[in-house]
Amino acid sequence: MTETSPNWHTSTYSGNDNDACIEVADNAPSVIRVRDTKDRTKGELTATPAAWAAFTAFAWTRAL
Repeated sequence: MTETSPNWHTSTYSGNDNDACIEVADNAPSVIRVRDTKDRTKGELTATPAAWAAFTAFAWTRAL
């Protein structure tokens, strides 16, 4: 089995100075990776696609 290299994407809600943003890699079928854009050395959080979908749905309802 070969692990897929993360394909990082910066959040579309990032500030102009990238002062408050995250990056998400969602190109692996079994894991979503999230990291801090300002300090990538801190590592990353991982979630299953189902857990990430539930989190983003919850966050979206709170942002409205």
